[in-house]
Amino acid sequence: MLLDARRQPCGTAPKAGVHTRETPLHLAFSCYVVGPGDRVLVTRRSLAKRTWPGVWTNGVCGHPGPGEEPEDAVLRRGSQELGTALGSPVPLLPGFAYRAVDASGVVENEVCPVFAARAADDPVPVAEEVCDWAWAPWDSLLRLVRETPWVMSPWSVLQVREMDAQGISPPGALTQA
Repeated sequence: MLLDARRQPCGTAPKAGVHTRETPLHLAFSCYVVGPGDRVLVTRRSLAKRTWPGVWTNGVCGHPGPGEEPEDAVLRRGSQELGTALGSPVPLLPGFAYRAVDASGVVENEVCPVFAARAADDPVPVAEEVCDWAWAPWDSLLRLVRETPWVMSPWSVLQVREMDAQGISPPGALTQA
């Protein structure tokens, strides 16, 4: 879904044609997946991905389809991309937005609400999306973002920093929900 400067829907476009050097503002989502021991899932983007191949990122992210609510897209992509069922998404940063430019010049320009959801079990990811994954304590992810942000996707770095500044943790948010 394309968005205008007021973040209101103004049209749709195919995902493959949207991400260019002049990417228009559009709707996306990010979800921090919480699993055993309240650890957070980190995934490594497939080396075949057009943007940020091979970087580590949050559990699952993507784009809602036309008319699809971001919460429904979280559940759909959790199943499609990670091969696992997710519990009801809890909003963490509903107004998050960012712009980032990949080394190839492709721009991400997204209003990207951030959620947390609990995984039913370990992921069985689709290789075209995820080439590696691990469960990590939230404190380890905070430390990783502070000390080596270049190994993480730019959206994850910004999201984790913002959650930390607001005293939000995905495991804590799910415990309170």
